[in-house]
Amino acid sequence: MRKALSVVLASTMVLSLAACSGSGDTATTAATTAAETEAAETEAEETEAEETEAESAAAETAEAAEAQEPITLNVAYMPNYGSLWSVTTAVAKGYMEEEGITLNFVEFQDGPTIIAAMESGSIDIGYIGQGAHKLCVNGQAKIIALSHISNGDAVIGGPDVKTLEDLKGKKVAYSSGTSSEDILEMGLSKAGLTMSDIQAVDMDASGIVTAMLSGGVDACATWSPNSLKILEEVADSTKLCDNKTFSDTSVSLASWIVTPTYAEENRDNIIRFVRALYKGMDYAADGNYEEVAQYVADQTKTDYDSVYSQRGDADWLTGKEVAEGAADGTVENYYKIQQENLIASGDVAAEVPVSDYVMLDVMEEAGN
Repeated sequence: MRKALSVVLASTMVLSLAACSGSGDTATTAATTAAETEAAETEAEETEAEETEAESAAAETAEAAEAQEPITLNVAYMPNYGSLWSVTTAVAKGYMEEEGITLNFVEFQDGPTIIAAMESGSIDIGYIGQGAHKLCVNGQAKIIALSHISNGDAVIGGPDVKTLEDLKGKKVAYSSGTSSEDILEMGLSKAGLTMSDIQAVDMDASGIVTAMLSGGVDACATWSPNSLKILEEVADSTKLCDNKTFSDTSVSLASWIVTPTYAEENRDNIIRFVRALYKGMDYAADGNYEEVAQYVADQTKTDYDSVYSQRGDADWLTGKEVAEGAADGTVENYYKIQQENLIASGDVAAEVPVSDYVMLDVMEEAGN
């Protein structure tokens, strides 16, 4: 409004000066002044309209933010960089707060246990590694976001096991139903062996580390950071294979999941969570490893250097990559390849449409 008033005052002064000029120039001056005045008034009106529109848009954004009901979500994680890299960043950078979300973190040791807790109602959203995806294909959970493509699983031999072929007849620790079992079976197959050719010892993740450090088993299959700890502390240990060994025929995925019931009843909450998660992924994947490692170390109450050493465990995807991949078929193909391998290994009985258990529409919408 001030700008418009200034224009009117300026125009009045110009007209006054014109009245004092010679009569021969009066008509020309008056015409020019009138045109300039009209143009200035038009510009002022346009500026005022733009300012009003901007103020209105800002007010609508603020009202939308206030309209979002604050929610608290119980989120299950595993104590490693891969599980927490994006979600702790989303909290620390304020992205969850922007969505009106408070997270209550609950620690678990593996994916199947997380899914069981979700089915009991104590967990809203959970993180799983490669192995537990078979439960999603079989209808126990729906995938709401691809987290990353992992390289954190490994088969490790003790002092007397230097090749995959050496596993024959040896005592090998693993965790059934997890990515530990998957990488072990792939390693055995590569060597022409099966589970019946080894002394398979099923135990939880922490038990595997203890067994390897004490010499209670000859080899093991586990994931980071346990694999890194074993390779560092067990003398003459050898990494026999990891996810990259099989990258030409398989893909190891990590995902965020909910139960089918939660997916049906809480779509808006899921969109808000994934939207904030994407922002965390964008920031964390942009080379901010030191900062992110500190967030993870703070949450897990573990040594920073140990957490930082896990930064090479995966291809850390951005939220933009996941959203665009959900739209163009890339993400669906990842899960299709994964399912084909689960069928080949006998963990899944028959083919299921990926869209039955992967919420590609959510991944795409959250990126808009």
